[in-house]
Amino acid sequence: MEQQNQFIKALSSSENQEVAFKKLIADYKERLYWHIRKIVLDHEDTDDVLQNTFIKVFENISKFKGNSNIYTWMYRIATHESLNLLGKKSRQLGISNEEWIEKQATKLETDVYFDGDEMQLKLQKLIATLPEKQRLVFNMRYFEEMKYDEISEILETSVGGLKASYHHAVKKIKNKINE
Repeated sequence: MEQQNQFIKALSSSENQEVAFKKLIADYKERLYWHIRKIVLDHEDTDDVLQNTFIKVFENISKFKGNSNIYTWMYRIATHESLNLLGKKSRQLGISNEEWIEKQATKLETDVYFDGDEMQLKLQKLIATLPEKQRLVFNMRYFEEMKYDEISEILETSVGGLKASYHHAVKKIKNKINE
């Protein structure tokens, strides 16, 4: 925690800010990219959200109180930015976020940035049919192997609710695989 506090001070100080921010980007760019990518599914949209996330982090670093890990704070920003993009895109087409995600999942087969096999493609399509909260929790828990406390901080919800969401998501995926 002490190391994080020093890092936050460096990010907030005008003389060390540029170096500290470059380190922050280097340390978290890939992890955040894949977190965002699992939410929005499209590479170009992911790049846009990632850029917006780092801009928001830069603009709001002085407001970070250090009550949580910086990465959970950045994940919260990335998650909100991702959901905002989904909302914007789905509203433009007059469809729900869930319909937008299912539409994006069908495009994964032709996405040059998707390098999964047939089973991974099928799993992504199944995940896309889950309600938003279950999809978020499933991705963070299954793919990113996050602890429930971390997910709870990011999604600002109870651990009990997250466990239930994850359990329902797993059950739905298993049922659809067995159909």
